[in-house]
Amino acid sequence: MGSKKFGWDKRTPAVGSMRKGDLILGWGVAAASWSAGRGVSEASVSLNVDGSARVSSGSQDPGTGTYTVIAQIVSDKTGIPVSRIQSVLGSSSLPPGPTSGGSTATATIIPSVAEAAVNAIKVVLTTAGSAKGSPFLGKQPTDLAMSSGRVHLKDQTPDSGVPFQEILKLANLASANGEGKTGGYGSDTDGKNFSSHSFGAQFVEVEWDPGICHLRVSRVVSVVDAGRIINAKTARNQMAGAVVMGIGMGLLESTTYDPRNGHPINDNFADYVVPTSADHPEIDVTFLDIPDPMIGEYGARGIGEIGLAGIAPAITAAVYHATGVRVRDLPVRVEDLITARVDI
Repeated sequence: MGSKKFGWDKRTPAVGSMRKGDLILGWGVAAASWSAGRGVSEASVSLNVDGSARVSSGSQDPGTGTYTVIAQIVSDKTGIPVSRIQSVLGSSSLPPGPTSGGSTATATIIPSVAEAAVNAIKVVLTTAGSAKGSPFLGKQPTDLAMSSGRVHLKDQTPDSGVPFQEILKLANLASANGEGKTGGYGSDTDGKNFSSHSFGAQFVEVEWDPGICHLRVSRVVSVVDAGRIINAKTARNQMAGAVVMGIGMGLLESTTYDPRNGHPINDNFADYVVPTSADHPEIDVTFLDIPDPMIGEYGARGIGEIGLAGIAPAITAAVYHATGVRVRDLPVRVEDLITARVDI
């Protein structure tokens, strides 16, 4: 898929053989793999008498979409619109949740949120069978279901039922609460018998101007297998951000240490060079979106590092294709390429 999207079949393998005006193009590709982990997590879900819901966990969202993802899981389980679900994170007073690192947060928190939502629904269904005035009085929870935000007989459609908040009102309850506590990888699947990884193929195009010794990344295609993608927008943005980080790693970022004491000399944003908007290439991110049954019910692995892992090596492969110079140390510097022997 990646090679087709990138147009890899049009690549000519000879060094310096691909041109765009005065520029020499280099195309490179690298494969990426990252272990798919999952840890222990707790979460709480409240289905409220006003028809809203609240989901909470002592995790955090550094901008990767955790707030959105956990709301989506509750919505999927209950049928309550995401717009009516409040996600609460970032406090040690909440049930313990995962850290955001190692591409494990999403895979870790989803099972506990799903379990908490199911347990909250069980409270609603039990109440529906016992509350005075309930149309389901005397019914067992196993006879009932909750979908589209409504309680109904399991063998009938949601339209035949009543909104869950009406059940809570009949029982004079402010909310129905459920807790979820789930284990790590393989705790609820046969995952311990398998090695679980995410995979990627990352294609990079560089433009080399030998006249002024200028190198830039002009295009990136990243294809990733990270299990089921719960939210395509936040996931794609995270992968695009990983590409930008990879450009920083491959072309710009380097720490200079004082040889006398080991102190980083350029430990500030004035002297440490990172990519800016002018360094951003055209970025195409594609997910295979194949659920991984070993990681959990939703089949969603965490993402993050898998979007970064192949970018720098793909850049150096593209640099060789354009210049004939094999760069073994990062970042790639103009000094490395100044002796390139490619005819203009």
